[in-house]
Amino acid sequence: MENFPGRFFGVDDAAPRQRLGQVVGGSLSEGVQVKLDPGIIIEGITVGSYVTIDGNTGRRYFGLVTDIKLDATDVAVQKMPPSDPMMIDMLRGTTVFGLLEVKPHLVREQDTGELRPVKSVPAHFTAAYRSTPEEVREVFASDEGSPYRIGASLEDEKIEINIDLERMLERSSAIFGRSGTGKTFMTVPLLAAVIHKDLASCLIFDMHNDYGYTLKGDKNRKFKGLKQLNAISNKTVIVTLDEKSSRVRNSRPEFALAIGYGQIEPEDLESVSRVLALTDVQVNALYAMKRRAPKTWIYELINDDVDGEVKAMIAENKIIEGTYYAMQRKLQKLLGFEFIREQAQADFVERIIGYLTKGISVIVEFGKYGDDMGAYVFVANFLTRRIRERYRDMKEDAEGGGGVEPKKLVIVIEEAHKFLEPGVAEHTIFGTIARELRKYNVTLMVVDQRPSQIDGEVMSQIGTRITCALSDEKDISAVFTGINGAAQLRGVLASLDSKQQALIMGHAVPMPVAIHTTEYGEKIYEQYAIGPSSAPLRREKPDLKSEQPFA
Repeated sequence: MENFPGRFFGVDDAAPRQRLGQVVGGSLSEGVQVKLDPGIIIEGITVGSYVTIDGNTGRRYFGLVTDIKLDATDVAVQKMPPSDPMMIDMLRGTTVFGLLEVKPHLVREQDTGELRPVKSVPAHFTAAYRSTPEEVREVFASDEGSPYRIGASLEDEKIEINIDLERMLERSSAIFGRSGTGKTFMTVPLLAAVIHKDLASCLIFDMHNDYGYTLKGDKNRKFKGLKQLNAISNKTVIVTLDEKSSRVRNSRPEFALAIGYGQIEPEDLESVSRVLALTDVQVNALYAMKRRAPKTWIYELINDDVDGEVKAMIAENKIIEGTYYAMQRKLQKLLGFEFIREQAQADFVERIIGYLTKGISVIVEFGKYGDDMGAYVFVANFLTRRIRERYRDMKEDAEGGGGVEPKKLVIVIEEAHKFLEPGVAEHTIFGTIARELRKYNVTLMVVDQRPSQIDGEVMSQIGTRITCALSDEKDISAVFTGINGAAQLRGVLASLDSKQQALIMGHAVPMPVAIHTTEYGEKIYEQYAIGPSSAPLRREKPDLKSEQPFA
């Protein structure tokens, strides 16, 4: 656990505290064991509850219940349990008792009052208490930096749990959870807060058309997307790959995105090699064609007649004819998408960069192409590679005194494992960004249901992990890659409900915390009801085919 800015407990020591029991064993790595006092009802304690332990030296430890056990001093009682109610009452709490596994994460130093990561454990027989609401609030108030209310304590919904958005954006972050757990409903208000506080620009690859204008819920319920939140409406624009879908959904995009043949590089097609099953030989052939015919190679690739430089390459055994046709066949569908054209009338990459550097977030809607993984991976890599190169140049110019440092950028990708799986991450721009951290002011926010398919090195670079319920054992193990005390936290994750609950770990919180997430709806809309001018940035009836920004 990294050092988190210290806070004062600020607890009224005269406030009533419920004693749970006393420490009877444990270790720093595995946590301590707390034997419950007689009279404490074990059924009233849940995994993920907070416990405060008063050390003998004046230190106060703050920890998380990671497991709950039933134990006994006499195994014979377990083999032959009593049936007499009076005997049961006599044995309960003495011969048989409850045992809590508590993982201490923070300690309040007596002399300074600051909270620090634990480096020791409380002594035997020190008293353990149920943490008071005041103690929990003090730890997760996040009154420093940029606090964001992400949810409430599982024990008491009146206790707000905040994360520090500034710290979260310092490194890449992730939102994990199996399908149907509410990842998108957690991501949308989180991004709204980032945009509203002007902490970063966001480039959102909206695979299922959920982030921009309308968010689809269960039973055909519709919720407001980022563009409908008044206070940030003038800080977001929507661009589309599918004009027809945008009209039907009335998502009001700023312009239609098109890619010209002359803008495509071999690196762009290599990014979809896994999705399109391109072999290494075929990928190498793409680079060879580019070197041989820099301006016409893509035209010759899609031409049904083998002619020009390709014909010469085949004659010279520079490329095998069968390889050429197989490569052409695999790429034919991708290059036949409507948004890929012989010529694009505008340099949309420059437009998007212009928005992002001015603090305006861009949502790329995929429309019908969201169901095509080839289109999604191709466009996301195509845009991100060029934007990252521009950000790198601007950052280096600024460091040399020749320009202005670019505004921080967060790139949001769904189905992230398609970009970051082992063997692929090291060759994609997303893997590069994840490893660079904030070197060029660009970080990732990955939204995924299969963390086990993300490269381990990339996972280790993800600073903040927000994890909803997972069912696959491999995915659960992957979430805890590089996390201190992972074995103890698995039980907390396993106890989460299938919706509106999550475990947060890492850079943005002082210690792991299980939460009941804030419900997305009217209460959140109210937060963004009033803001800077939310006048539309476009005409009501845009001409998408013009490829020009709407006035």
